[in-house]
Amino acid sequence: MEKLVLTALFAPLVGSLFAAIFGAKPKKLITGIVTSALLFVSLISSLILLGHLSETDEVIHVKLFDWITVGSLNIPFGFVADHVSVIMMVTVTTVSALVHVYSIGYMEHDKGFNRFFSYLSAFVFSMMVLVMSDNFAGLFIGWEGVGLCSWLLIGFWYHKKDESRDVNPSISPSWAANEAFIMNRIADLGMLIGLFLIYWNVGSLQYDVVFAHVDLFNVSVITLMGIFLFIGAMGKSAQFPLHTWLADAMEGPTPVSALIHAATMVTAGVYLVVRAFPIYSQIPDIGFFIASLGAFVAVFAASMALVNTDLKRIIAYSTLSQLGYMFVAAGLGVYWIALFHLMTHAFFKALLFLGAGNVMHAMDDELNIFKMGGLHKVMKWTAILMIIASLALAGIYPFAGFFSKDKILEVAFDSHHYILWFMLWLGAGMTAFYSFRLIMLVFFGEERYKKYGFHPHEAHWYMLAAMTPLAILAIIAGFFEEAFEEFVTKILPEYHFHVHGIATVALIGVTTLIALSGIAFAIYKYSHGGFSEKWKENPLYKLLYNQYYIPIIYEKVFTQPYKELSQIAWKQLDLRIVDATVDFIAAVIYKTGFAGRVIQSGNLSKMLRWMVIGLLVLLVLVIIYSPVR
Repeated sequence: MEKLVLTALFAPLVGSLFAAIFGAKPKKLITGIVTSALLFVSLISSLILLGHLSETDEVIHVKLFDWITVGSLNIPFGFVADHVSVIMMVTVTTVSALVHVYSIGYMEHDKGFNRFFSYLSAFVFSMMVLVMSDNFAGLFIGWEGVGLCSWLLIGFWYHKKDESRDVNPSISPSWAANEAFIMNRIADLGMLIGLFLIYWNVGSLQYDVVFAHVDLFNVSVITLMGIFLFIGAMGKSAQFPLHTWLADAMEGPTPVSALIHAATMVTAGVYLVVRAFPIYSQIPDIGFFIASLGAFVAVFAASMALVNTDLKRIIAYSTLSQLGYMFVAAGLGVYWIALFHLMTHAFFKALLFLGAGNVMHAMDDELNIFKMGGLHKVMKWTAILMIIASLALAGIYPFAGFFSKDKILEVAFDSHHYILWFMLWLGAGMTAFYSFRLIMLVFFGEERYKKYGFHPHEAHWYMLAAMTPLAILAIIAGFFEEAFEEFVTKILPEYHFHVHGIATVALIGVTTLIALSGIAFAIYKYSHGGFSEKWKENPLYKLLYNQYYIPIIYEKVFTQPYKELSQIAWKQLDLRIVDATVDFIAAVIYKTGFAGRVIQSGNLSKMLRWMVIGLLVLLVLVIIYSPVR
């Protein structure tokens, strides 16, 4: 079993290094095939480990070597396959393997084909390190690894200047990559402080050691640990106010968006809270704050998706909203439901993004959904797959999202947090509306694409084949709820519902009703021409379309003042003081050397003259400093 753990972990790294060998060379199909095959090797290993844990409950620990040993600090390079990490391993490798296969078709004409697969596999390897490490230091290495790889992948087309954006035409892939990287570094500082607090008070960063000592700490100490760790989670999972990078990350290739949003980077924050549940279980007030922020983000992000016209950004906002749902469950202490929604969401969200990639390919990378319409006639299979994903996202029975998202609303109601329940209920209706707004504007109605000279076509068969397992999982994954709960609650705490019978049925009915109403309203409205152009002049529309003006506020309050301070520091400090001092010293040395080079001119008479002068100077010094007798 230990070999399977290492195989699952290092197979993506081997694939990344293999593709890197051909990084600067013309496209080689073998790089896509090998990296995809190695991801399936990792997936099979993870599935075997899942089966082994289901049968034996044997947690597998693997220690490769002692990593850091300084004084009392001892951090091994160790990994663990337990009931939580193995669920993440299966989720990550399932989505990643299918995204790799899909990418072979999506990136077939790209000059950076080999480099792309090297980065993509490295991204998966970093996520596997994050979820499999048995200590916080290893988690942090994977944490920073996915941050680095996201920077490489979001900015993959770094040469491209994108002027097609309606909201912010200044955004380019390199700008978006830097924004994501910097925003996450800000949050990571908080996480590092949390790790320092843990080590300072425990003397170890091993999960089992830290969690065994949690009960011994002062509540204020545990509270600080929880706060700072969650700041790190806010950055990775793009929670308000560190959320702006997530939508801008759509500048990367679409398979990257699928991987970031479905199974890797943005789920890391939720995983951190779930993994550190012994800490958060001790501080319910912080948990309630996490849940409240999650409920706010669920509605906040959904509201921006209601009016956005960018195909990928709408799906990105839905990711942000669903992360809010996960944090509500985790914040209220029902960690297994947060993990369950993370898993089901990975399947249908990856499917949505890959479907969006098909549409982009068909439409020559056009993203404005108002330039599409009627595409189901030429992209029937993509339309079917995206409708399945949208039904799962909207939480319609029997799709996976119904089981996991509905459980979160039940938890909020059952724990008497009625305001949180109402916000999530409202978010469910908004999610259903914007999901089918997208479907209607892209696949049905007037064939607007003909006005713009597009000639759409269906994606390659193997790209559709890579999407099909995700569609199946988006339909059936929810039926494994009971088995999932039984499996992960071997580690995570159980939750016993107090609401039963007719009350539960009523809750499910009310949630389903608003979801169906959102879908029906979207279908009705956009089959009858949609909203009028006058709606765009409405202040509420402008507020939502401009993302509550938060990017502009950040630009005015943080970016521009920082830029101006940097200009002042450069001109007044760097040029006038630092550079001037260095230049002065260099000038003195240069002039002294230039003046003194006559000593070594090679002219005998001049050298003799300088010898005499030097001798006289020495005699004078001897007379001055010789002791008087």
